[in-house]
Amino acid sequence: MPLATVAGLLAVTFVWGINFAVVKVGLAFLPPISFVALRFLAVGLILLPWMRLPRRRLGDLLLLSLVLGVVHFSLMFSGMKSLDVSTAAIAIQLQVPFAAILAATFFKDRLGWRRLTGMTIAFAGVVLIAGEPRLQGNLRPLLFVVTAACVWAGANILIKRIGDEVDVLSLNGWIALFAAPQLMLVSAFAESGQVAGLLAADWRLWASLAFQALLVTVFGYGVWYQAMRRFAVNQVMPLTLLVPLFGVLSGVVVFGDRLTGPMLLGGFCTILGVAIVIIRRPRIIAPSTRAGL
Repeated sequence: MPLATVAGLLAVTFVWGINFAVVKVGLAFLPPISFVALRFLAVGLILLPWMRLPRRRLGDLLLLSLVLGVVHFSLMFSGMKSLDVSTAAIAIQLQVPFAAILAATFFKDRLGWRRLTGMTIAFAGVVLIAGEPRLQGNLRPLLFVVTAACVWAGANILIKRIGDEVDVLSLNGWIALFAAPQLMLVSAFAESGQVAGLLAADWRLWASLAFQALLVTVFGYGVWYQAMRRFAVNQVMPLTLLVPLFGVLSGVVVFGDRLTGPMLLGGFCTILGVAIVIIRRPRIIAPSTRAGL
């Protein structure tokens, strides 16, 4: 793999990692579902010039926008609203073990002892984090993020069904355009203070949205997808393990997250378990959903 490609992929993992902190900044101004709606509206409008209309797959894309765009991101951002960045960056990594479980269920993918061990270690790591004193009595945000990881794995199955019929930019664009109005409707019924939040917001909200639309989606998925097409999965996928590390560091630097002993041990176990699963069978994860938040 050329050095320029490696540098590009490292830049992507850095962008995807610090995006946990960037999202947290945006959530300070708006309720989580309305914030997700704005994010997807921005993504859809920016990607519109590159989107092709896949008429045969519009039904699948609409379903995917509901599962991934509405359910996954609503749960994820709702959990992040009350959860520290470092915990969220680690807990969402359970999406890989969940994907392995669903791949075994729907595609008869064999779960060998190594992957089962990795999955056990990953789940044990999140259990350790859940035992942190700061989370006791308020596990709901963590449960939201873990549930979001499970929903992501289900969306991964849908993306596998679509296959290569829809390119990655069109896939993200249509999901965004379909999800945005659904999220606005859900937000109108389930949240309050959206208009007041918008009026009171400063440049940080718009910078957060621009970061997610331009860097996380257009730059991130563009570079990542090109690398996935040119190089073996085993060469590219291990780099995703840097995402939670950058995420944790961003939480420490930007928000002063405390890294206690249980937090460090739980994070290490989760990332180690995910690493075992990825290295043993990276194909369980669809190319278009392999890392970014």
